[in-house]
Amino acid sequence: MSPAKPPAKTDKPAAQSAKEPVYSMTGFARIAGRVSETLGFSLSLKSVNHRFLDLHMRLPNGAEGVEMNLRRILKEKLRRGHVEVTLSLERSQKAEAGYDHALVAAYIEAFRAAAAEHNLTAEPDLNSVFRLPGVLLAESRSSEEEMKALEDAVLRETDGLVVALQTMRSQEGSVLASEMRAGMERLRGLVDEAATLREKVQQAYFDRLNQRMKTMLDGGFDKDRILQEAALIAERSDVEEEVTRLRTHIDHFVGLLDQGGEVGKKLDFLLQEMNREANTLLSKTSGVAGNGTRITEAGLGMKSEIEKAREQVQNLE
Repeated sequence: MSPAKPPAKTDKPAAQSAKEPVYSMTGFARIAGRVSETLGFSLSLKSVNHRFLDLHMRLPNGAEGVEMNLRRILKEKLRRGHVEVTLSLERSQKAEAGYDHALVAAYIEAFRAAAAEHNLTAEPDLNSVFRLPGVLLAESRSSEEEMKALEDAVLRETDGLVVALQTMRSQEGSVLASEMRAGMERLRGLVDEAATLREKVQQAYFDRLNQRMKTMLDGGFDKDRILQEAALIAERSDVEEEVTRLRTHIDHFVGLLDQGGEVGKKLDFLLQEMNREANTLLSKTSGVAGNGTRITEAGLGMKSEIEKAREQVQNLE
């Protein structure tokens, strides 16, 4: 008899996906660097809430290559938000000032030609000429070599800058998530209160309908038909379904917060559903005295908590 095969090893731990943070869409990060002794730069990211990812670039002339790479990186790293990207160049005092002789001559020649054409005696103003685009070399478009060096320097810093932005956004998101969890617990308490009062409200409906039925029966109405209609009215006034749905939505909401990631739109949809259930609950309990009034107060409290959460969730990625 051949020896039994040893059991397969099963002690390897199962892979577990790390919980992703909940990100706010509000954040700011800035870095500064140098390209050379005479050229430095600062790059900042400012993010606020938006339905989609909306990148707004403020870059100097000639930085088209930088822009394309920044857009690619940010689209890979961010999901939602209006993000303002600002790149500023800082030239040191060591840079030599100069001007484009040929360009100045061309401007002056064009000025005098226009003056002669229109029989004017005016002469060009050198101060005005020097303010024209591209005249002063220190303000002209940087060389291709310099812009390539700038692009490389900026891209080396971009990943760290995005990490800094996401760190701030995750901190803001964590605070919002904590506040919304507390709001969901308050909402759950109001739903539980409505559930506790539901049976007493149902009895109040029956008592009121029974009194009306007695009054109508004195006039010779069909008792069975009146009882059927009374039961139907009582069923339509029952808030059990709304309570059940609200509890389900609250559990789903908290579960999404625990899951993390891009949950803003899903949470907003759930809050719309919660608001719809709260409105239905209020419509069913209006006009009933006693515990019905207390359920109405609980329903109004639900709407208040839902509205607070909707304001907060608008800023989640």
